[in-house]
Amino acid sequence: MLAVKGGTFLTPDKQIENGVLLIDNGKIVEIGMNVRIPAGAEVIDAQGKVIMPGMIDAHCHTGVFADGVGGFHSDGNEMTDPITPHLRAIDAVHPEDIAFKDLREAGITTINTSPGSANLVGGQAAIVKTHGKTVDEMLVKAPAGMKMALGENPKRVYGEQKKTPSTRMGNAGMLREWLTKAKNYLDKKVRYEQKLAAFDAGEKDTKEPEPVEADLRLEELSRVLQKEIPAHIHAHRADDILTGLRIVDEFGLDVVLIHATEGYKIADLLAERGVACVVGPILFSRMKYELREMTPKNAGLLSKAGVKVAIQTDEMSAVRYMSLNAALAVSEGMDAKEALRAITVTPAEVLGIADRVGSLEKGKDADIVILSAHPFDIPRSRVERVLINGETVFERR
Repeated sequence: MLAVKGGTFLTPDKQIENGVLLIDNGKIVEIGMNVRIPAGAEVIDAQGKVIMPGMIDAHCHTGVFADGVGGFHSDGNEMTDPITPHLRAIDAVHPEDIAFKDLREAGITTINTSPGSANLVGGQAAIVKTHGKTVDEMLVKAPAGMKMALGENPKRVYGEQKKTPSTRMGNAGMLREWLTKAKNYLDKKVRYEQKLAAFDAGEKDTKEPEPVEADLRLEELSRVLQKEIPAHIHAHRADDILTGLRIVDEFGLDVVLIHATEGYKIADLLAERGVACVVGPILFSRMKYELREMTPKNAGLLSKAGVKVAIQTDEMSAVRYMSLNAALAVSEGMDAKEALRAITVTPAEVLGIADRVGSLEKGKDADIVILSAHPFDIPRSRVERVLINGETVFERR
């Protein structure tokens, strides 16, 4: 048994002063002001400190794009075919990438790491803890989403190769084409199962049907059509966001918007539709045309309109600046409580893992960060201790 006592607990939905949090077998078993510490328990004295859930980045590329070694060693973009739904981040994540240490020391305990946005369909994202010897040990959920991309990236990559897509029309057209192929593939499988059932039942004039030849790409896209995997659609400009939503409506997909850089322009529409946005990076330059109207006010404007907002960094080792991104969103108008949720429980909800992580609650994984001050008090806040699954993975000396 391990106890964390004293200090200010940000759960994040409520603040508990001089509380106690108990951990056993990697899980939170109790939290509150009047919690009795069992005899023999190891005690972490957090008096005068701030205790919060481990931070979560809902979209980054840590461990997939290698950190500090140049593009040659990066495995995030298979830029030889625009449709690669059968590729999986778990087959590229390198647990020994130096970025994971940076993340742990900054209090980032869970990430959704994803293929890049060079392809229309880049492959399957994976949610991992930032500590572990193997991907299997780190894994929380896979696949976590099917990475898709609209806008400049796929049309630039394949336009330079003199291939489709080379325009925004090509982006949308090819994505529809492959989703239609997946729908037809599903229909064939349903008809096969119906014929097989009739044959097995001995119905008159039936013969054993030929099975549908397996197609790995269509199998994985079929899972998106069946809502087993949400579509994580990379889109910056408002028109690209709306193109993505038209395709979502046409095929009945579950969707999470990645970046939504011009989401503030259509915030009321996104709120009305209940579309979650994984916004960011906020601390970023206008590196290409579609980022020209980027503003650090975006997260706050979306949140105030009623959109569920998670803040992301889209990075590798720079994921460690997540709290800085959130603090900047607060300085630009986002409610501080919503910003704290946007790096803890909201990304957990968006990713479908809120039963395990994102808040300090009984039964959840003991992913805990102890800081010297509130995480948005950037000049004074330093991460002093980090626990993942109840194990100390960083302690400042």
